[in-house]
Amino acid sequence: MRRIGGRDIVAAVLIALVAGAIFTSPPLQVLQGLSLDILTALRGRIIGDRRDPATSPVVVVAIDNETYETPPFQGSPTQTWTREIGRVLNSITEGGAKVIGFDVIFKNSIEQSEIPFGDTALGGRMKGFDRDYLIALRQISDGGKLVLGEILSNDHPEVPYRAQQVAVRNTVRALNVHTDHDDVIRRMPLSFAIEGRPVPAMAVELAARATGAKPGIALSGATELSGYAIPSAVPNTMALNFRGLGRDIPTFSFADLRACLEKGDRDFFRRAFDGKVVLLGTVLNFEDRKLTSMRLSGGHDGTPAARCALPAPASAPQKARSDVAGVFVHATAVRNLMEHDAVTELGFPMPTILTIVFAALIACAASILVPTGALAVWLVLTAVYTAMAVGVFVHATALPLAEPALASLAALASMIGYRFVLADRDERFLRRSFAYYLAPEVIETMVASGKMPALGGEMRNVTMFFSDLSGFSSIAEAMTPVELVTLMNEYLSAMTDVIQSHGGYVDKYIGDSIVAMFGAPADDPAHATNAVRAALRCHETLAELNAGHPAFAGHGLSHRIGLNSGEAVVGNIGSRRRFNYTVMSDTVNVASRLEGANKYYGTAIMASETTMVQTGDTFAWRELDAIRVLGRGEAIKVFEPLAARGAESADRTKLAAAYADGLACWRARDFAEAADAFGRMAGTDPASALFARRAQAFAASPPPTDWTPVNTLEGK
Repeated sequence: MRRIGGRDIVAAVLIALVAGAIFTSPPLQVLQGLSLDILTALRGRIIGDRRDPATSPVVVVAIDNETYETPPFQGSPTQTWTREIGRVLNSITEGGAKVIGFDVIFKNSIEQSEIPFGDTALGGRMKGFDRDYLIALRQISDGGKLVLGEILSNDHPEVPYRAQQVAVRNTVRALNVHTDHDDVIRRMPLSFAIEGRPVPAMAVELAARATGAKPGIALSGATELSGYAIPSAVPNTMALNFRGLGRDIPTFSFADLRACLEKGDRDFFRRAFDGKVVLLGTVLNFEDRKLTSMRLSGGHDGTPAARCALPAPASAPQKARSDVAGVFVHATAVRNLMEHDAVTELGFPMPTILTIVFAALIACAASILVPTGALAVWLVLTAVYTAMAVGVFVHATALPLAEPALASLAALASMIGYRFVLADRDERFLRRSFAYYLAPEVIETMVASGKMPALGGEMRNVTMFFSDLSGFSSIAEAMTPVELVTLMNEYLSAMTDVIQSHGGYVDKYIGDSIVAMFGAPADDPAHATNAVRAALRCHETLAELNAGHPAFAGHGLSHRIGLNSGEAVVGNIGSRRRFNYTVMSDTVNVASRLEGANKYYGTAIMASETTMVQTGDTFAWRELDAIRVLGRGEAIKVFEPLAARGAESADRTKLAAAYADGLACWRARDFAEAADAFGRMAGTDPASALFARRAQAFAASPPPTDWTPVNTLEGK
C-alpha cells in the first residue's frame, strides 16, 4: 500500500467524474438495457419465480406448430380458418373470459382472393364464407370483450381487413413495441397519438377492460390505471418485468381447443378461461420472434396448459431461447399492469450519481493498492453491489448495474495509467531494465547497421502462411507429456526447416500452429511462389513423417494450411520494453481464416486469389469457392494448389475439370447439373461431396432471386 497525496485524490475524483459521465451518457444508453438483461438473468437463475402459472390473470391461445399440423388446418390457408376461430372465440367468451386480444392480424379474407377458379376468382365463389366469423366478432365486441390488433406504420401498416373493423366497431389497438437501440424489447408503449388524440396500446386496453378502469394521468404526470401509477423512465413506456421468464403464462394450443369444442366440453373452457385475459397469437419457431430482457437468461414460450381433447404432441422438452414469441411480450405487459409489477427504473440523475460514487471508490483503491489488489477490490465490490441490485430487483426496482461496473473498471485502468505515467515514474525509472526479443535475422541487421531496436514498422507485400494440426487435441489427450513434447519438437522442426529453406520467416508458434511470412524481413519478389512451394512440401514432409518416423507411428497426423498475399505492416511491434519482429494487417487475419476454412471443404491447403495470381503459371490450381470469412464483409475466391505446373496427376486433373464444371453450373443457378457434376467425384473428394449436397438442396428448394454464390463461413 502506497501513500497518496492531494494530487492523487484530485486525480481519482476527476477520473470518477469523467468515467461516470461517459458511461451514463446517451451514446452509451445501451448499457441501461444491458443492466436490465443481466438483472433479469441473475434473478431468474438465483431466485426464480415461485408463482403458480395457474394464478396468472393472462393466458395465451397459441396458433402453434401443432395447429398447423392438425386437420382441418393442416395444409389450409390461414384465411380459411376464420370460421373455426370464431367458434373457439365464442366458447372462450362463454367460458367467462374477461377480454380477448388479437396478436394476430388477418389482413385479407378468403372472400377477397383473386386466385382464378374456373371462370371467376376464388373470392367470388367464397362469398359469405366469413359470415359466422364476423358475427362472432360483433357479438363478442358488443360485450366489450374483444380487441383486434394492428401495426401502426407510415410505410407498411398492417390492419385487419375492413369487414373485421366494422364488426368490432373499430375496436382496434396498436401492437407496436418499443425497441431499444440494440434491437431489444425491454419496454412497451403505453399509448399512441392517432388523429391528434392518445389511444391506449393493446396491453393497456386489455388491462383496462379487465379491471374495469380507464387509463388516466396521475398528479405526478405518470399514466395511471386502476390506481396504479405506471413507472416510466422513458416517456410513455413501461419497463417490462419478465419475472417468470415466460413460464408464468399458461398457453393453450388452438388445435386442442378446437377439438375440445367438437368434443362438447364446455366445462373445460370455463375452468381454463373464467376471469382471464386471453391473447390469441402465433407461437412458432421462426415467425414473430422477439429479443427481450430475457435474451441472456433465455425465455420460454409460456407453460403448456391443461389439455382437453388431443394428446400432447411428442416433442422434446421446451428449452429456453434467446427470443420468445411476440404474443408473450404483450401477455407480460398485461400481467405487469394488472398486478402492478412493472419495473421501476431510477430517473436522472440518480444512475449517474451512483455510477460516479462507485467509480470513485475503485479509483481511490487503485491509487493506494497495487494493480492486482485494486482489481480484487473491484471484483469484491462489484459482486456485493450486484447481489444488492438483484435483491432490489426482486421488488421490481432496477438499479444501474452495467454502468457502475464498467465505469469503475475504466476508472481502475485510468488510475493505473495515471500512476504508471506520472505518479510512479521516478520509482519505475530506478527499477526498469531493458530486454529486446527479436528474430535472429533482425538482430543481425541491427548489429550490422549499428542501430538500436525501436518500435516501428513499414508496409510490405508479403505472403502469410498459417498451419494447424487437425484434431490434435484428441491425439494429445492420449499421449504422455514426454511423448507429446517429442512429437511436437519433431513436427515443428521439420516444418520450420521446410519454411526456412524456401525463404520464409517463422513469426511464432501457437501450440501446434505455425505462423510464418514470406517476403520479410528479407525482400523476396517471388514470396507467393515460395510460400506455395513450402506449403506443398510441408504436406509431403508430414506424409513422410507419418510413414517413417517412430514418434508419428499410429497417429496419422494431418494439417491445414492457409495462404494469403497482400500489404501488411512488418517491423518491431510491441511494448517499449518487449517487442518482436512481426506482422499485422487484414492480410494476416484472412490467412488465418483460410487455414480454418479447409475443414469445411476437406482440403489441406487453401490460398486466396491474390496468392494464386502472384504465382503466375507456376502451379496447377483448383478454384474451390467464393467465401466470406468471419469478420470480413468482402467475399474472396479461394483456390487449392494441386502441384507444380505439369506435375499434377491425371486423376487430379480430371477432378479439377469436373469440379470446375460443377462450380460453373452452381454459379449459373443450374443446381441439378451442378449436383450431377459434383456427384461424380463426391465419393473421393470431400469438397465435391460438400457442393453436391448443397446443390441437391437448392435443386429441391431454390434460393431467392437475389442469391449470390458466396459461402459465408460462421466459424474461424
